[in-house]
This record gives sequence, C-alpha cells and structure tokens, in this order.
Amino acid sequence: MKPQPLGPVLHSYFADHLIAVKGLRPASVRSYRDTIRLLLLFTAAAKRCKVTRLTLEDLTFDRVLAFLRHLEEDRGNHIRSRNQRLAALHSFFEYVATRSPEMLAACQQVAAIPAKRVPPPETRFLEQDEVRALLAGLPGTGALALRDRALVLFLYNTGARVQEAADLRAGHLDLGEHPLVRLHGKGGKWRTCPLWQQTARTLTALIASLDPAPGPDSAVFTAHGRPLTRSGIYKIVRRHASGFDDPRTGRKITPHTFRHTAAVHLLEAGVEVNVIRGWLGHADLSTTNRYAEINTRAKLEALRTCEPPSPAGESRSELIWRSDETLLNWLSSL
Repeated sequence: MKPQPLGPVLHSYFADHLIAVKGLRPASVRSYRDTIRLLLLFTAAAKRCKVTRLTLEDLTFDRVLAFLRHLEEDRGNHIRSRNQRLAALHSFFEYVATRSPEMLAACQQVAAIPAKRVPPPETRFLEQDEVRALLAGLPGTGALALRDRALVLFLYNTGARVQEAADLRAGHLDLGEHPLVRLHGKGGKWRTCPLWQQTARTLTALIASLDPAPGPDSAVFTAHGRPLTRSGIYKIVRRHASGFDDPRTGRKITPHTFRHTAAVHLLEAGVEVNVIRGWLGHADLSTTNRYAEINTRAKLEALRTCEPPSPAGESRSELIWRSDETLLNWLSSL
C-alpha cells in the first residue's frame, strides 16, 4: 500500500476539526500545534529525513512512547507538561483513526497510554487584607493609572482568565444600574458575571478616557491603541503585585492568582460552590471543589461551630481530648 502523506491529514485536523468543528480558541490550537510540531521534529530526526518527507505510517506507537520519554529526559519537561502533550496526542490520533482505518491499531495503542500521576499544583491566593493593600497601593495618577486599576479590579471581581480579560470588548459590558460583563471562555462558552459598582465606575471612566471613542468591538484594555496581550497583562500585574510575592511558600502573584483569590473569597463569603463554578466558568465541579480544600479559614469556622461547650475554667481542647470516652462521644455527636 502506498504511504499516506501527512500534510493533508494535519491540515484537515487543525483547520477543519479543531477550529471549525470543535471551535477551540486560538490559544488552545497553538498548544496542540506545538505538541504536533515537536512530535514531527522528533520523528524526522529519528528517521534522518525532512519533516516534509514523513508519512502517516511513520507516527508509530513506539515513536510516540520514545517522544514522551524525550520530553521528560531530554527537554526536562515537568510531568504536567508531558501529560498535556499526551492529551494533544490522544486527540490527534483519535482523529487519525477516523480518517485512516489502517492506522487503527497504532491509534488504539496511543489512546491507551495513560497520563502519569502527579500531585495537583498548590493553589496560591491573596488574603482579603492583602487585596485591600494592593488596591490601596496602586498609582492614583499617571497616563496608565486608570487602566491598571480597572484591570486589577476586573480580574479580582470576575476571576476572569487572562485571555478573557485580553478579549474583553466594550460591547461585552453592561455598566447600567446592575452592571454585568459577558466573558468568552474556554470552548467558546459565554458566561455572565456581575460587577461591583466600584469596578463599573472605574471601567466607565476608562472607556470614557479612550480616544477615539470605542465601539462595541473595541478592546477595553489597551496599550498604544492596541489590545493588551496575555503577556502585556502579565507584566502589568507583576509590576504592581510583585511586592506581595511570598518566597517562603513560593507564591508569585500573576493574573491567574486573582482567579484563585476570587474563588476563595467567594467561598469565604458563603457563596454556594455551584454558583462559584458558574462564576469562574469551570466545566467540572471537581475543579471548583479544590478551593474548599484550601480554605483554612472556613475549616476553622466549621470546627468552632461543632466544638462542644466546656466547663468553666477548662479549655475546650482539654475536654475533647482528655479521655477516649469524651472523644468518642464528641465524634458521635457530629
């Protein structure tokens, strides 16, 4: 059988499948692209040929396994990066199986490669007094002071992903009596978040300051008349928030830190987890539930509410832990 050229399958996968059918955002498409590009370069080097000479049959199961080892051992990728690349490979080979039945066996083998287990990254967030100090420390004057304050308030208020902030357009905002914003998130999904009056006033002032006056499709956060990029937003946040880094815990304040911070503070305010899930645009409730695990303040409050009363002059901890009988009775009362 004549070897199948790789080019048409790659073009169809990216242009038709990922973009037209699945509707992935540009950032997601670039992530898939980078994985496939690395695989092609690795395979071409192994075969000692040009990438353009590769065929679909060159992408064997053994080469995929060797590529994953290469990522960890030669490129020094973290296991999370390896797992992310593997997810992209699963998607690509699943598509190949539908286009080329003769590749089905190899595709099934690749699909069976498991992700490696790795502890989830620790979630870092700012306490409420730290947020107040950060906002109080933002510049009050200067050409960029209004934009930067509006950006930080917006990230904290909405818990928006950095790409969602970069994609924000004037037409997505309703700054009336009950201010709202529509955010375009992962998977092309839209969600609506309420805005504080403080955030709405700051955004209103920012939009009024733009020259020329913005239309519905004009970016809200700009630099030199052009929409801010993810990198630009990251630099702004680092410029104002780096003083709140914590070397002891490894906390480094980034735009995503405000997303975690919004979630934790909503939880501390007693907002139901499903509401927070919708607020942040999580597809899976388990993603939102992790904030309950890190909310130490809520745990302490819960402990206080179920702690039994103690006799005068005796500490509660002494009452609970003084004897087996007392401890077991206390547990039975929960």
